[in-house]
Amino acid sequence: MSNNHTSTDVILIGAGIMSATLGALMKELAPNWNITMFEKLDSSGAESSNEWNNAGTGHAALCELNYTSENPDGSIDITKAIKVNEQFQVSKQFWTHLVNSNLIRDPKDFIVRLPHMSFVQGENNVNFLKKRFEALSDSPLFEGMEFSDDPEKLKEWIPLMMKDRENDEPIAATKIDSGTDVNFGALTRKLFEHLEANNVNLKFKHSVNGLKRHSDGTWEVKVKNLNNGTVERHTAKFVFIGAGGGSLHLLQKTGIPEGKRMGGFPVSGLFMVCNNPEVVEKHHAKVYGKAKLGAPPMSVPHLDTRFIDNKKSLLFGPFAGFSPKFLKTGSVFDLITSVKPNNLLTMLAAGAKNMSLTKYLIQQVMLSKEQRMEELREFIPDAKSEDWDLLVAGQRVQVIKDTEAGRGTLQFGTEVVTAADGSIAALLGASPGASTAVSVMLEVLERCFPEQLKEWEPKIKEMVPSYGLKITENPELIQQINNDSDKVLGFVDGNTSKAQEL
Repeated sequence: MSNNHTSTDVILIGAGIMSATLGALMKELAPNWNITMFEKLDSSGAESSNEWNNAGTGHAALCELNYTSENPDGSIDITKAIKVNEQFQVSKQFWTHLVNSNLIRDPKDFIVRLPHMSFVQGENNVNFLKKRFEALSDSPLFEGMEFSDDPEKLKEWIPLMMKDRENDEPIAATKIDSGTDVNFGALTRKLFEHLEANNVNLKFKHSVNGLKRHSDGTWEVKVKNLNNGTVERHTAKFVFIGAGGGSLHLLQKTGIPEGKRMGGFPVSGLFMVCNNPEVVEKHHAKVYGKAKLGAPPMSVPHLDTRFIDNKKSLLFGPFAGFSPKFLKTGSVFDLITSVKPNNLLTMLAAGAKNMSLTKYLIQQVMLSKEQRMEELREFIPDAKSEDWDLLVAGQRVQVIKDTEAGRGTLQFGTEVVTAADGSIAALLGASPGASTAVSVMLEVLERCFPEQLKEWEPKIKEMVPSYGLKITENPELIQQINNDSDKVLGFVDGNTSKAQEL
């Protein structure tokens, strides 16, 4: 066994959308920095960012009902929806910059315009959706959204879902044509191709096994080369841990106080995938429903048109599953080895507080295919079992931490953890994750490089024109962002989207 030792400016751990985005931002802001990326698999975008493991909705709160809650007085709180949409606008601006600068090519390979819809059944849910529509319509971010409870109009919007539907209860939907389907696996691979062409050292089949901080503030990263079994040691001034479900274990290895009293709970996802091309062609939208009473936010059912491997696909789900692994390629001991003395009480409290979630997961795991088909038939009444196959999607690790809401609170979102000196950062959590990657990585830069930020700000504003501004207070800026992105990403001016081609 040999001990190789090298030094670099930045180490990225994990070859997913987060590391790819941070690397791309850094290459624009500090082109002379030396960057090395380590990934234990043999390619980029192969785990959580992979197109089959990621919903690819291009989360902008256009259709996700869990981002708009109903207040006790009956009004609708759209605060989170506004925030998520603004974060997606930031991502879209950066992608526009990359394509416009010829840093990545062929945007239709990773982003396609596709209507986003919300669909509900029952009088109470119809009333909720109408109030949600009215609240969102006041924001320029949701311009163009339509509402209808007319079955004839819904037949135009979603013919597959309306065929053979019994009209014995009220139904309604909202529709906005500016939604997108984003192939985050393809985008991740494009970003790493760009980084490799700009002298970023990509080391695949290299597993990070340890992190140690030196007295001078630099980090030594212990890496096993899976190609030959040798152990390497690499020193860096800054380390980013973007290893999806694997981030928690690596964060714990750092020993930084900010990473203590945090845990993770793994949830696996299952989707039904349509194998009948005739059925696939009858649906062209992402349609989100409302989670059943008592179900967690990540269980919101949706019927999604997807464009994967140059082919139009149709998926329905998610159905939750359980595995103690933190990654699809992880270990069955991931959950138990994540429990440490400093987070034991946090994890126990989470278990006690989330018995309903445990019960829900058990129920989901026990579902037969026909029971899953019955849930699908709430969306497609005449769905046939032989037309649908079951797909195991990605693993997600929900963050557990002590908050003002109490010990062991389950967090449904992304969490950035940084050391006090800004020398290391880790990203934990799940949805809306990939769609907000640029906004989240800009937050990492703000936290970890405050001294360079003033120098970088003009370049950041060049890449993301809305940086530092409240988008909702600048309707003209929103229009300009949409016009630019529509043109550059191939939505207008004669550029044919992949959706049209297929």
